[in-house]
Amino acid sequence: MALGLGCLPAMWCGNEWPEKQSFKQNADVPSDPLILNLLIESMAVYAVSLLHASLVLCALCWALPGRSVLGQSQTGQLSVDASPQNGRKIPDKMFGIFFEEINHAGAGGLWAELVSNRGFEAGGPNTPSNIDPWLIIGNESSIIVGTDRTSCFERNPVALRMEVLCDSKGTNVCQSGGVGVYNPGYWGMNIERGKIYKVSLHIRSSDAVSLTVSLTSSDGLQKLAAHTITGGKKAFGKWTKVEFHLKSNQNNTNSRLQLTTNKRGVIWLDQVSVMPLDTYMGHGFRKDLASMLANLKPKFLKFPGGNYAMGNYLRNAFRWSETVGPWEERPGHFNDAWGYWTDDGLGFFEFLQLAEDLGASPVWVVNDGASLNEEVSTATIASLVKDVVDGIEFARGGPKTPWGAVRAAMGHPGPFKLDYVSIGNQECWMLYYRGNYQKFYSAIKAAYPDINIISSCDRSTISPSNPADLYDVHVYTSSSNMFSRTSMFDNTPRGAPKAIVSEYAVTGNDAGKGTLVAALAEAAFLIGLERNSDVVEMASCAPLFVNDNDRRWNPDAIVFNSWQHYGCPNYWMLHFFKDSSGATLHPTTIQISNYDQLVASAITWQNAKVKSTYLKIKVVNFGSKAVDLNINVVGLVNSMKNSGSEKMVLTSSKPLDENSFEQPEKVVPVSSPIANAKPQMDVSVSPYSLTSFDLLLEPSKHSSM
Repeated sequence: MALGLGCLPAMWCGNEWPEKQSFKQNADVPSDPLILNLLIESMAVYAVSLLHASLVLCALCWALPGRSVLGQSQTGQLSVDASPQNGRKIPDKMFGIFFEEINHAGAGGLWAELVSNRGFEAGGPNTPSNIDPWLIIGNESSIIVGTDRTSCFERNPVALRMEVLCDSKGTNVCQSGGVGVYNPGYWGMNIERGKIYKVSLHIRSSDAVSLTVSLTSSDGLQKLAAHTITGGKKAFGKWTKVEFHLKSNQNNTNSRLQLTTNKRGVIWLDQVSVMPLDTYMGHGFRKDLASMLANLKPKFLKFPGGNYAMGNYLRNAFRWSETVGPWEERPGHFNDAWGYWTDDGLGFFEFLQLAEDLGASPVWVVNDGASLNEEVSTATIASLVKDVVDGIEFARGGPKTPWGAVRAAMGHPGPFKLDYVSIGNQECWMLYYRGNYQKFYSAIKAAYPDINIISSCDRSTISPSNPADLYDVHVYTSSSNMFSRTSMFDNTPRGAPKAIVSEYAVTGNDAGKGTLVAALAEAAFLIGLERNSDVVEMASCAPLFVNDNDRRWNPDAIVFNSWQHYGCPNYWMLHFFKDSSGATLHPTTIQISNYDQLVASAITWQNAKVKSTYLKIKVVNFGSKAVDLNINVVGLVNSMKNSGSEKMVLTSSKPLDENSFEQPEKVVPVSSPIANAKPQMDVSVSPYSLTSFDLLLEPSKHSSM
């Protein structure tokens, strides 16, 4: 933040020092040069000291709770017209979430698999290959580890080969604890005492086997749980799947998986998995992270990403059909857009399942034959079009259709409710996009006429000859510009097609890793979307998750590591909007002189859980001045209750404050009851804050809740 003159003493705000501090030759000024120099130096020291004191005073002004110089508060009026005839329904799916496989959001994050590179495919198809992050226990005199192409899985040919040279006795005795390999997971595995973990692996050997599978501390010295697989020479002559449970006897947030033996011979391993049994809805999602999503009450889930869906090159694009079926048979792929391998345990089926678990509508971003560096021409796009139509059949087809049968075999015989398909990712500028889009649009509508198709082109390009149900908008900008975009859609022509603002975020210096001021700017933007929800259908922020060990993008809504998580201010800001979808929007008017840092909205929403109706008034103060606001509500059909209303405030001592693992709740909403709520109230709105007033209304005599 720039230092303003408002922090300095008033005597410095003019062109001269107080009392005409410039020296003038007169009888009061010494004529002796030495004395005159000493006097000038003394005055200079005085000036520097005064400047230092002023700067300290300025810093104190900024640090104080009010953050504004005494006397700088504003007064204003907020009028709300709550009459039913002037209200307008906000779309039912207005606010949702957008998931992209970036920052290890899924692999090593939301997807609860603990083993990284579980199928040994990350090093590529040519063997021997890099097995990172797997590492060897033992030296070259006791074990040789490499990869070959002997796996039993056709699409995953690479397997790990361990040639054990030592034994439990003889001239080459294995080290204590045995030799083998270990996997640290994604920057350490979080193993919890009393929790049960399902271990699965495929094994082959022509020798007798005694292989210990254990969860240990990062140095291997602390054993948390273990199981030994044993068998004679013929027991594992063919590839055999072995599954068992491990129950941990201790807590360790930086654990690893070990596979060790002290028996000479050759063992092949493949598709090694460790999954906690306790996952969100039992469907494989990390419980704490998925719960954070559920708490937002998202109405849609857009997936699997933007650049991730495209890939830098088409060979690395997200291919839905290669991410369904048994997880061992999924080939995985290199996420070249964001620089890491994903085994695709979090695949097309899992995204659809997550949407269903969250009560959200899935919005599928399909690859339309374009990557960041390549394009398929319209003349040769037909196979990719068919692939997308097949994907819709997988989601929606009956259990006896070819692809619906695959879904049913995965445990979901009924269809998923896939109603939205987004063609590409902001590719309207590319050479073949419009021609390819027409092919996708026509084929999808012919098979599934009810599906809403989203175009990557802007509204001006949509026409009867280039139709779309929605058009996609992305907004990445500074906090000040984001705040100004509260009016972005004010002058948009009313009528179809409507926009889906599927990606928005404050970026730049004041965004940091997720600052208060960035969250407030985004809140103001969302208020503008509420106000223009007759031309904006849906909105979601981006990115959603970041593993703190792999920050490819800042800021993000939710930060995590193997065992911790916290919401950034913009995550908590979204809680102020989670009741807006399907609510009734009411006109609001702000009257305030010489202060344009305030935006507001008002909705009526129903809490079906407690069978109550609320008038929610939200106010964003994006400036440094406190505002004494008179709220005047007219047109209410049901009167306000005296009790049961609540005020919630998101603010902090500094606008650039962030949350962290050390201070995960530095910037979080704080709630307090409102006493004697009434249609006309005087309230105080803090500087740099988002405030909501949930005003409980008397029940309607004809309420059907």
